[in-house]
Amino acid sequence: MPRSAPRRVTIIDVARHAQVSTTAVSKVLRNAYGASPAMRAKVQQAITELGYRPSAAARGLRGQTYTIGVMLPELRNLFFADILDGITAQLGGTDYQVLLAPGCNGEKEEARVIEAMIDRNMDGLVLIAPVSSRTRLNSVARSVPTVVVGRHGSSATYDTVTDDDVAGAALVVEHLAGLGHRRIAHIEHHETDPVRLVEMPNAQRANGYRESMRAHGLADEIDIASTTYTHEGGYLGAKELLARPRRPTAIFAGADVVALGALEAVAEAGLSVPGGISVVGYDNSALAAFGPVSLTSVDQDGRQMGANAARLLVDRIGEHDRRTVQVKLSPTLVVRRTSGPVG
Repeated sequence: MPRSAPRRVTIIDVARHAQVSTTAVSKVLRNAYGASPAMRAKVQQAITELGYRPSAAARGLRGQTYTIGVMLPELRNLFFADILDGITAQLGGTDYQVLLAPGCNGEKEEARVIEAMIDRNMDGLVLIAPVSSRTRLNSVARSVPTVVVGRHGSSATYDTVTDDDVAGAALVVEHLAGLGHRRIAHIEHHETDPVRLVEMPNAQRANGYRESMRAHGLADEIDIASTTYTHEGGYLGAKELLARPRRPTAIFAGADVVALGALEAVAEAGLSVPGGISVVGYDNSALAAFGPVSLTSVDQDGRQMGANAARLLVDRIGEHDRRTVQVKLSPTLVVRRTSGPVG
């Protein structure tokens, strides 16, 4: 005969073991008023001895599951890991648990992930660089407390955490121009939705690049390759730029993962870095600081972005109707070995 699954320890078992009422156990679990220190000690001892774990589903029926859903666009970009580190650090010491799901960089796939998290009664959502429409995001935020990371613009329903991407791009151009570069090219992420375009960090960085080039008297040198924020996109974008009749002396990649692809194309072309060409990324991810790479990059402090997102979300869970908050962080440039004077 098949073996039956072991029975889950219930709140009733805890109450009997501690010789208190189930109401008393519930008060201790909820950290509610009315439970004496002695009663708390008895209940906690019973919980430990029995190995009791509250049912998330049951907690959901009572109003909270103490789970927070975090949606990542993809798992290969190490910058998103920095944001996740900030979220988990901020939630450390609380009852909240983080559950992850990849959005897969598509509206349909993203919608399925978000709906699945809502269906599982998660207390709140952190959506990192979502591609869903503003209308869709507002609809989600009306269903569950939501914080959006990496999308510019304000909303009456969800909080946002962003980097000042225009200022970050300006830091790159100023750095390279200060090293004597004039032919500074940019690899951007091609955005197909004109409505969403103004809110996306890739568009903000491209606009910041253009504005800064003009401010430095380099309007005639503006040169952009539109690909994707991927390793392959960086490789293809750099190959396109290196094939120009007037090859750039520096490439500003819109993300570190893009810069890594660009470095591969530069090496394939037989050019040295930074002697033959300078390359600068954006995100200051763990790979940027890796010794053999040593990539000059814009630091938008992913951990702080994540910490802010978690803080705002917990506040919103506790106070659904408060005014929305927009946090914008100021980036810094971390100079390493991939940028240098014009060769």
